[in-house]
Amino acid sequence: MNDTLTSDVIGRRVDVNGEHATIRFYGIVPPVAGLWLGVEWDNPERGKHDGSHEGTVYFKCRHPTGGSFVRPNKVNFGVDFLTAIKKRYVLEDGPEEDGKEQIVTIGNKPVETIGFDSIIKQQSQLSKLQEISLRNCAVSCAGDKGGIAKACPNIRNVDVSRNLLSSWDEVIDIADQLTHLEVLNLSENKLRFPSDSLSSTGRFTTLKVLVLSRTGITWAEVLQCAAGWPVLEELYLESNSISISERPIDILQTLKLLDLSSNRLIDENQLFLIAYLPRLEQLILSDIGISSLHFPDSGIGCKSSMFPSLQYLVLNDNRISQWSFINELDKLPSLQALSCLRNPLTEGSGAETARQFIIARIGQLQTLNKCKILPEERRGAELDYRKAFGNAWKKAGGHQDPAQNRPNEEFLAAHPRYQSLCLKYGAPEDGELKIQQPFLLKNQLLTLKIKYPNKLDEKVIEKQLPDSMTIQKVKGLLSRLLKIPVSDLLLSYESPKMPGREIELENDQQSLQFYSVENGDCLLVRW
Repeated sequence: MNDTLTSDVIGRRVDVNGEHATIRFYGIVPPVAGLWLGVEWDNPERGKHDGSHEGTVYFKCRHPTGGSFVRPNKVNFGVDFLTAIKKRYVLEDGPEEDGKEQIVTIGNKPVETIGFDSIIKQQSQLSKLQEISLRNCAVSCAGDKGGIAKACPNIRNVDVSRNLLSSWDEVIDIADQLTHLEVLNLSENKLRFPSDSLSSTGRFTTLKVLVLSRTGITWAEVLQCAAGWPVLEELYLESNSISISERPIDILQTLKLLDLSSNRLIDENQLFLIAYLPRLEQLILSDIGISSLHFPDSGIGCKSSMFPSLQYLVLNDNRISQWSFINELDKLPSLQALSCLRNPLTEGSGAETARQFIIARIGQLQTLNKCKILPEERRGAELDYRKAFGNAWKKAGGHQDPAQNRPNEEFLAAHPRYQSLCLKYGAPEDGELKIQQPFLLKNQLLTLKIKYPNKLDEKVIEKQLPDSMTIQKVKGLLSRLLKIPVSDLLLSYESPKMPGREIELENDQQSLQFYSVENGDCLLVRW
């Protein structure tokens, strides 16, 4: 191997006993004789130094223990794409089949062949492949020109994550031969990208999904290459230390999903640079460290022109601690689904209340944290929110009489939807806003009538139940009272405040308070 190595190995990706590294040096390291390779490990804990030896700097590493010197014969430079496919997908023939003779005619001359049927079988297997996974198969290059196109013309979905590809040029050499390629996963390949746009584009004319997570790509390089992705719909850029520095113009216009998770240099101002991608429906921003958001183009109660098509937003594992952030999300005109798990605002003992308040503050939301918002839950959440901030509304100038209802700007900024909720359900009455003593059980008990619409001979009774009692426990109580199996019971309730409306209590895990059941309401029991 020493005889075949040249200085162009610098930058090559290699595998050394299962650990991946990049070659940073090739040459002699005195006083020990022979050739050495200086490598920078992906895992800096694997190394011993920063590229220096006995006072001489041979190469540089980003981490003080990220480097090592290794002998060339200890290094695996990988295999080409087609060789990896054959190793993984071509079935091995038995020795008898391999040695089977066959007579074929070439021109007018009969020729004796050995193993000819095995070759045909292999070619048939490869030509049928449409989806392949070569993850961690040490793929380092495309191989012979035209070889992939000839052997595997029908491949549409390729996973070459965690391999030894070292440059975007090698990726282009592979993709140019896959004319039907729709999905390409390149994550965990440390790639070098060309400095000029002409050599970086390639012909990804059918590519719809591209995964470039943990490849080291920059935003400038994304924009540089994007001209070669004319129909791309999904782009995954997780964990690349990306900072969005420029607005995409005439590129990425077909993009429907963008994942920028774990790029902790991104802030709200950078997000505005991608806010006008016309077809962007899903934006994943988990673990970017964001804590604030304000759309500068829209005031209180107005919709923003930014992110016009955004339907699903993921904000998990961030630093969101202010309700003003959630208020801003109501300005997104198309937002239907939100995930914001593991943020300070949604953690701890108030998690259930936080869910209700998020639902109340974002009027068009249909799904929260992958859980569908049913009409009954939205109604309960909005009524509870209206009640919870009723006293603050009155103090700020709110009034039951529409002519006198003028809450100040500070309240409207903190609760942009409050006025619309008053129009929807009516302004909160004084009786609703009386402050109860939360630690006294008698102030948490609800006096409820219990009726049986399908059993008119059953006597109407009254019961005092804690507002924190779950529907499941209410059913258990009624089951013992009526001698009816819990599974047969169906509960709903009526409120004098909404005559003629019946609200189903369909979630056994929720409480009476969750459904906004109040004193004087009537439970309806059917079986």
